[in-house]
Amino acid sequence: MKMSKKKKDYRIPQETIRRLGLYLRSLRKLQQQNFTVVSSSQITSHLNITPDQFRKDLSYFGSLGKRGVGYSVDALIKHLERVLGVDAECKIIVVGVGKLGSALLAYPGFQNFNFRIVAAFDNDIGKIGRVWEGVKIENILNMEEVVRSLGVKLAILTVPADAAQQVAEKLVACGVRGILNFAPTNLNLPQGIFVLNVDMATELMFLTYFSRKNLAG
Repeated sequence: MKMSKKKKDYRIPQETIRRLGLYLRSLRKLQQQNFTVVSSSQITSHLNITPDQFRKDLSYFGSLGKRGVGYSVDALIKHLERVLGVDAECKIIVVGVGKLGSALLAYPGFQNFNFRIVAAFDNDIGKIGRVWEGVKIENILNMEEVVRSLGVKLAILTVPADAAQQVAEKLVACGVRGILNFAPTNLNLPQGIFVLNVDMATELMFLTYFSRKNLAG
């Protein structure tokens, strides 16, 4: 399988990177079903993505398949893992151990993609020092010391909206470069810090609009 040099990241659409994770999940399922070589249509059959889109997305990263033969499942999994940076363990912290934060600490799916939550932080004295799902809850005042000692670059933010900006700035000062933000507010952070907002209320409004539109039609 020939793999050419990857094109520069600034030319790759963000939606393409999002879809790579879906392709990786699909390939792992196929691997579990003992497939060794698969076609683009087999990879995308349950993703609501066309084979043409799949091939276009992969074209940013070189020639990864053989015409008339398909894709090596093992080789493509390894390549996508390298592209996405999950070929080695990725350390994560959770800031805010309320109901959502606690649920995320218990979520087993992170380990499937080499993510490991190594610490959690809160300002509730009743929670500090406890161990939840194998993760110790630290005092948020000690965040910089802990984060720097662990070398963490990714954080999940589940604090109230009015505290999110201040906490996010502290995370950046600790060396965090990527934040998955569940707080219902936009964060104003320096360039070079990547923030992914997860606003469930907004997504539900989006879903409601289209479901009502389809019913009306």
